[in-house]
Amino acid sequence: MRRRKASPKLSTRLRLVSQQRQGPPAAPPDPKPPAPDPGFSALDRAARAAVGRLTMGASPFAVASAGLDWMAHLSVAPGRQIELGLLAGRLWAEWAMSASPWAADAAVFEPRPDDHRFDDPAWRKPPYRPFMTAQLALEEYWRAATAPMRGMRPRNVERVRLLAEQALAACAPNHQPLLNPEFARVTAQEGGMNLVRGFQHWIEDVSALLVANPPAAKGPWRVGETLAVTPGAVVFRNHLFELIQYAPSTETVFHEPVVIVPAWIMKYYVLDLQPQNSLVRYLVAQGHTVFMLSWRNPGPEDSGLSLDAYRRDGVKAALDVASALCDGAKAHLCGYCLGGTMAAIAAATMARDGDDRLASLTLLAAQTDFSEAGELMMFVDDSQVAFLEDMMWAQGVLTGPQMAAAFQMMRADELVWARMMKTYCFGERDPPFDLAAWNADQTRMPAAMHSQYLRGLFLENRLTAGRFAVEGRVIALKEIGAPMFVVGAETDHIAPWRSVYKISLFTDNDLTVLLTSGGHNAGIVSEPGRANRRYRISLRRRGDRYVDPDTWAHGAERREGSWWPEWAGWLRRHSRPRAVPGRRLGAPDLGYPVLAAAPGDYVKQR
Repeated sequence: MRRRKASPKLSTRLRLVSQQRQGPPAAPPDPKPPAPDPGFSALDRAARAAVGRLTMGASPFAVASAGLDWMAHLSVAPGRQIELGLLAGRLWAEWAMSASPWAADAAVFEPRPDDHRFDDPAWRKPPYRPFMTAQLALEEYWRAATAPMRGMRPRNVERVRLLAEQALAACAPNHQPLLNPEFARVTAQEGGMNLVRGFQHWIEDVSALLVANPPAAKGPWRVGETLAVTPGAVVFRNHLFELIQYAPSTETVFHEPVVIVPAWIMKYYVLDLQPQNSLVRYLVAQGHTVFMLSWRNPGPEDSGLSLDAYRRDGVKAALDVASALCDGAKAHLCGYCLGGTMAAIAAATMARDGDDRLASLTLLAAQTDFSEAGELMMFVDDSQVAFLEDMMWAQGVLTGPQMAAAFQMMRADELVWARMMKTYCFGERDPPFDLAAWNADQTRMPAAMHSQYLRGLFLENRLTAGRFAVEGRVIALKEIGAPMFVVGAETDHIAPWRSVYKISLFTDNDLTVLLTSGGHNAGIVSEPGRANRRYRISLRRRGDRYVDPDTWAHGAERREGSWWPEWAGWLRRHSRPRAVPGRRLGAPDLGYPVLAAAPGDYVKQR
């Protein structure tokens, strides 16, 4: 029987029903934007790298965006404009009254109690008083002008404030020779010899800059002679670090070794300066077997070294060697600054993988959460990171002077302008001391590692956001079961103590938190016997409720003296009794012969 052919109308209806069931026809895919030409991209990066060398790595785009954000919001804030206008009029009137020569008894602007720039009595007399009062008036005005505005990005508020402070510091009368009464008096008393000395200092500094040998590193300070002199030996070396094992100074030692991970943005011997203020020597005297990582100073050929290489070929390798040399004992892992961040990453990775070789974890002035990372975060955004990446792409590394410039920018009043006045106008150099010599011994950072560190930790804060992956799998600080000892410093501008304290939000183990007086370096290098030292300490047990940092600081027990004995006692409580004879250095039979005497070779690299 022949099948009847469907009518055209029926066929059309069937086709419409089918289309309704299947949905509308798929739209053609959007064309992908054309990939930039590699040659032109390289030209762009080279241009930005050239600008970066002139600005010491600071992105002018990050600075400009902050200024534009401030001006745009101020332009639509008539109330703030009127307020600032009235403030300017009042400050001008008060300045005119205090600056006039016939109004000697008029009230003058007074600096804050912690401001010692104008302590000289001559600042309160003509002809210098108008300059002092003008500076204080300008600072009061710009504090108000850079206050937060509704809708303005908080980070840009801080950026504009910092930029205003830097501009005012550069123009301050105490930094201008012709406006500084102390400079005039000293020059008259010495007959200009201070200027002769200052010119000599300038010649020395320019010469040292040309040969990359800072003068502060000279004088009596020599690595291996007057600094880093605790006896020991290099027992392991790879392309990334040397491992120093320190000689025992007690008959018996604890089973568990102490493995210290310093930051690779500085030389390790900040923890082993002179015998009287060496944290390493102090630990050895307490009966600990101490191992120290001494990082190699990378060059352009190391530009591809990754952040994870410092964990895998650095911290993990050091723990392997220490475990082998100490009969498989668990280790007390300690990290300082960026080394502490890496130690925390390594500990979380070990916990994830079921590696229980840690007896404890100590973090010294180290951050794990970077949402409140302090003044260094002000200019860390996509523009700044891209700018640094292009500069490192051209160089292979971030150089020591470029890195130091970022720290100096945060405190230019003290570290740049005041130092220049003292050195070149007054002809005085700061007396040489060990910490200054160490600070002048600068290092470099590989391009890949620094880019990953800035993007993954500073910019995207992956570690505490649950998005930091090691070998393809995410790690969590909450998995760390070993007891922790965390040290912050009250005046730390690099790792603010409230940021350091935030690790209590992301862990659930026994956590001892200690807040010491001092800054990022001086707070850690705080040996027993040093005057005016204090600290606060408390213990949070597993399962305890979270306490915010200010409440914690108010309730923590306050004690006088150095925090080192406190930590030594904590390490002792988390170690087995001292019953092991002082260990020999290295073990040739295990494949770890003595390669060199401490401090080794890597620490001397320029």
